[in-house]
Amino acid sequence: MNIGRVAGTVVSTRKDEKLVGAKLQVVRQIDLDGRETGSFVVAIDAVGAGEGEVVLYASGSSARQTTVTRDRPADAVIMAIVDSIEVGGKTVYTKP
Repeated sequence: MNIGRVAGTVVSTRKDEKLVGAKLQVVRQIDLDGRETGSFVVAIDAVGAGEGEVVLYASGSSARQTTVTRDRPADAVIMAIVDSIEVGGKTVYTKP
């Protein structure tokens, strides 16, 4: 799993039929301090995340393990919206 921030949405009117109805989000990976690392991924959104939200996402074969992505050509999936992150007893992120 990785931590990222939703940076935008991908709209595609022509796509594989298995992607019809899937919400595609651009996710930018972040570190535990909330700093963007520079890498982006397009992920199927399985939880209804919005732009700017901090999310957990999986990539590779793990991305096809959710109900929403099973049997779909997915390499990344947003599977959780983060409420808070605690590291070493210290809260490093809390959802606004």
